[in-house]
Amino acid sequence: MQHIELKYLLLIALQFLVVALLCRAEAQTEIHVPQTVAFPDLYEVSIAELQDGLQNRHFTGVDLVKAYFARIEEVNLRGPTLRAIIETNPNALAQAAVLDNERILKGPRSPLHGIPILVKDTIATMHSEGMNTTAGSFALLDSVVPRDAGVVAKLRASGAIILGKASLSEWGEYRGKNVPSGFSARGGQSSSPYVPLGDPSGSSSGSGIATAIGLAAGSLGSETDGSIILPCNNNNLVGIKPTVGLTSRAGVIPISVHQDSVGPMCRSVADAAAILTVIAGKDPLDDYTLVQPPTVPDYSKALNKTALKGARLGVPRALFARENQNIVAAFNASLETIHQLGATIVDPAEFPDTAELEASNNETVVMLADLKVDLATYIAGLVEVPTGVKTLADLIAFNVAHADEELVPPFWTDQSIFIASENTTQDQAYFDALAADKDLGQTRGIDATLKKFNLDAIIIPSYVASGPAAIAGYPVITVPLGFQPTSVALSPAEPIRTMGPNMPFGIAFVGTAFSEFQLISFAFAYEQATHNRLKQLAYTAAIPNTQLKDVVGH
Repeated sequence: MQHIELKYLLLIALQFLVVALLCRAEAQTEIHVPQTVAFPDLYEVSIAELQDGLQNRHFTGVDLVKAYFARIEEVNLRGPTLRAIIETNPNALAQAAVLDNERILKGPRSPLHGIPILVKDTIATMHSEGMNTTAGSFALLDSVVPRDAGVVAKLRASGAIILGKASLSEWGEYRGKNVPSGFSARGGQSSSPYVPLGDPSGSSSGSGIATAIGLAAGSLGSETDGSIILPCNNNNLVGIKPTVGLTSRAGVIPISVHQDSVGPMCRSVADAAAILTVIAGKDPLDDYTLVQPPTVPDYSKALNKTALKGARLGVPRALFARENQNIVAAFNASLETIHQLGATIVDPAEFPDTAELEASNNETVVMLADLKVDLATYIAGLVEVPTGVKTLADLIAFNVAHADEELVPPFWTDQSIFIASENTTQDQAYFDALAADKDLGQTRGIDATLKKFNLDAIIIPSYVASGPAAIAGYPVITVPLGFQPTSVALSPAEPIRTMGPNMPFGIAFVGTAFSEFQLISFAFAYEQATHNRLKQLAYTAAIPNTQLKDVVGH
C-alpha cells in the first residue's frame, strides 16, 4: 500500500514538472506562420502533412491536440452524438508540449513524433496516465493495468501522442449475438458519420468513426474476425488486419489468442503503413510475435503506384455471390481498373474448400473456448480490479447485478455469447476444431488458392474478406471502394440503420502469412488510381468545424 501511495506522490510531482515543461515549451516553440501558409484540413490531412507542418513550425503538437479535442467536443456527445470516444487523455496536452520541446532540442524521433493517435478501449494504457482500459464495460472500470500494451509502448517510443480511448462494441462484440454493433455500456450506442444513426460496424467502431471525420490522425483497432476490416468498410477507411504475430497482443483484452491481431485504421494507405511500421515487431510478452521474420520492414517503402503491373490477383466469387448487388457491381467495375493498372485478374479463382468453409462451425468452437480462458488470464494479470471480477462467470453475474447499466432494454440485454462460452471446455473437440481451422483457412484455403492459380493475392469485397483470413491468421487490407447510391432506402433505426444512402464499402486484398508489404503495395496502387474515399463526405452535421486556423495563435 505504501508503494502505491509513493507512486501517486511521485505522479503528482511529475505532473508539476510537466506543467513547468509545458510553459517552457510554449515559450520556446514560437510558431512561425508565413502569411501564405494554408493549414491542412483535419478531415483528410495525412500524417506526412502533419509532420511537415510540425517540422516547419507552422503549428505545434499542442495545437494539434487542442484542435482534435475541440473536434471531439463538437460531435462526440453533442451535435450528432456519434459516441466515438469513451475518454480523452488528461495528460495529452502536457505530453505534446514535452514532445514539441524535444523536437526543437533533438529533432523528431520518427514520422509519428507529435502525432495524436486514438486506441481502442481494449488496448491498455498505463493507469497513471488517467485513462481506463475496459472493453467498454463497467466491470473493468478503474482496474489497474500493469503497463502499456506492447503496441502502445511502441507508439510512445516513436513520439506519438495517445489522444484517447475509442469506443467499441463491448467485449469485442462478443457478449451477445443480438447486441448491435457499436454499443458499449460505458460509451453508449455509437453510429456512422455517413448515415445518420447508421451502423458503424464493429467491434472497433469508435476507431472507425473517429478517424473517418478527423478526430485524430489515425487509430488502432483490434480484430478477431472482422473487427478492423468491417468498421473500415462501413466508415470509408483503410484498415490493416496484420498476420497474427506481427503485432503484439500483450496488454490487449482478448477474445482468442489464436486469432486476435492489432492494426491501424486510417484515411490513407500511407498513414496505415506508417503506423504499422511502428507497432509491428517482436514482444517477449507475446510468444506469437517471436516467430515473425527477423526484421520489420519499413512499410512506407511499399507505396508504389505501379505495384499492380504484372501482379496476378484472384477473385473467389462464390464467397460473395449472394451479397449486396450494389457492392458487387462496384467491385466488378474495380476489376477493370485493376486490369488497366497492369494486373492479371483470375476470375473466378475459387477456394477449393468453399463449401466446407461456409458450413464449418469450427471457428465458433475455438473462439468460445478461447474467450473463457483468455479473458480470465488477462484479468489475472491486472494489478487491481475494484469490482472483484476474475472470471467470465463473474462478468455474467456482474452484468446481471448492474443490468441498468449493462443490460439496457430493448436492444442491449443479450449475454448469449458469454453464457455459451462459460459452458465450454478446451477438450478434444476444441483441439480438433483448431486443427481443422488451420487446414481450412491456410492449407486448403488461402494458400491452396494462391498456389492453384499462381496468385500474388486475393481480391474480394471487404464485407466478406475477414472470415478465411481470420481462421488462417493471415493479413487483410481494405481500401475504400464506393458508396450505396442515393436511391437506396433508409432502413429503420433499431437502434442503428443497417442500410442507407451513401453508406460506404470497401475492397480488400488478402494474402499469405506476413505478406503485408506486398498487400500494402497493391492497395496503394489501387487507392492512388481511384481516390474513392473523397467521392462522398460524411453527412454535414457529423463533420466538425474546428480547424488548426481556429487554434494556432489563440
